[in-house]
Amino acid sequence: MRPRDPHEPGRVASTLELFFDLVFVVAVSVAAAQLHHALTEDHIAHGVMSFLIVFFAIWWAWMNFTWFATSFATDDWLYRVLTIVQMGGVLVLAAGIERVFADEDFRVVVVGYVVMRVAMIAQWLRASRSAPETRRTTLTYAGGIAIVQVLWIGLMFLPHEVTLIGWLVLVVAEVSVPVVAERRGEQTTPRHPHHITERYGLFTLILLGESLLASANAIIEAVHEHEELAPLIGISALTLIVTAALWWIYFWPPHHNAITSLGSSLRYGYVHYFVFAAAGAFSAGVEVQIDVITHHSKLSEFVASFTMTVPIAIFVLGIWWIALRANADRVVNVVVPVGAVLVLFDPIIPVPFIVTTVLMVAIVATLVIRPPITVGGGE
Repeated sequence: MRPRDPHEPGRVASTLELFFDLVFVVAVSVAAAQLHHALTEDHIAHGVMSFLIVFFAIWWAWMNFTWFATSFATDDWLYRVLTIVQMGGVLVLAAGIERVFADEDFRVVVVGYVVMRVAMIAQWLRASRSAPETRRTTLTYAGGIAIVQVLWIGLMFLPHEVTLIGWLVLVVAEVSVPVVAERRGEQTTPRHPHHITERYGLFTLILLGESLLASANAIIEAVHEHEELAPLIGISALTLIVTAALWWIYFWPPHHNAITSLGSSLRYGYVHYFVFAAAGAFSAGVEVQIDVITHHSKLSEFVASFTMTVPIAIFVLGIWWIALRANADRVVNVVVPVGAVLVLFDPIIPVPFIVTTVLMVAIVATLVIRPPITVGGGE
């Protein structure tokens, strides 16, 4: 398990990595569905907090495997088996998501999460034996992850009242491990910019696929709700347009330019939590809007509109910050963030989602007219 060449030509996602992503389709779908139900029942604060908690577990496990794979991926039998073990942990985690939303019971999620992370410890230990030049870095990863997993298990036995505080502390501990490991070691782990950004792009497509599913659900509902046929078809069409706009915006800049140093790599990786969570929440917002149209939601139309506009704005602002702004001219760097902020105010307008769609199309039109400039990006 030698370090991979960060300049390896033709490096693309492997079939194992694509197979690995499939279980995250399940986890993201379950999390979005539970967020949708919580929002529809007007449990907004609880639903959003629960979603952010479980989505962190999903995102962090995926991200750690992805960055490890770009540095040390090999295709022997043990690497494959350990990856499949991580997949099993994701499925266990997905099975426990409903309990988090319903009863604030994190035990199953924590068990699934720890299974994933223990497999990751084994991968880092393997790398430490095969790569002496990064031995200190890889052992720090393994030791740091192991310590935090013991604390996660201990969190399950603490009183319910301190669970949220404990979760916040351990999240900080988790995201600190890569920072400490990379800065403490004599040599950082190699990062292949094209490979890592391709992996992020593929995960983005998975999340946007959830929104397309929500668009299809609107059509399905329209078949049964003849009285609301026009609004449902309208929300389906507008969802497709906005989802396409999000895809267009995300893939407009050359993302590999955003990974030029350790600091820029950490920013790219960590800010994606908000981008990914927003994409997952957008699909839930579409489902909420369908419920409002069919009179199955406790939310008012005004409040329900925010379940769609807030995720859109966060997604666009996140991508602008980490990848787009360094490759854009002054016009684009004004239109994109201003357009995203205007989306937040759309619910005060009688036809909010139509205005949101127009704004998103306007952003895309600006990107078409003014192509990206080729610069180094990063820090």
